[in-house]
Amino acid sequence: MSLKVIVAKPGLDGHDRQAKIIARTLKDHGYDVVYTGIRQTPSQIAQTALQESADVVILNCLSGAHMELFPETARRVRELGLAPLIIGTGVIPDDDAEELVKMGIDIVFGPGTSPLRVIEAIKTWEQSRI
Repeated sequence: MSLKVIVAKPGLDGHDRQAKIIARTLKDHGYDVVYTGIRQTPSQIAQTALQESADVVILNCLSGAHMELFPETARRVRELGLAPLIIGTGVIPDDDAEELVKMGIDIVFGPGTSPLRVIEAIKTWEQSRI
């Protein structure tokens, strides 16, 4: 059984190429992927995670709003009783990445991260659950 992965673009960030590349790469590696599209609210993303029974939620932000949007989305997902792996991706400075982990994002990948590294992280997380 393949994991269900949600790839989401929270906030007003309209640049979605990176998110689409991540989604396509995951699909090519056998994951069941739902791409939410751009300009999603944290509540919309959380509802999608609930409706789709997501195992993994990948948040992508290139606008610089990750410090507000990623923790808010994680909070809303967890308020629904869900416990997916939550990954943050995008233009995220190292200092922000450390803070995001403290704020409930499980893994954070910054600029230039290969989608294959994201897959490796998901596989490592999946193996730890067995």
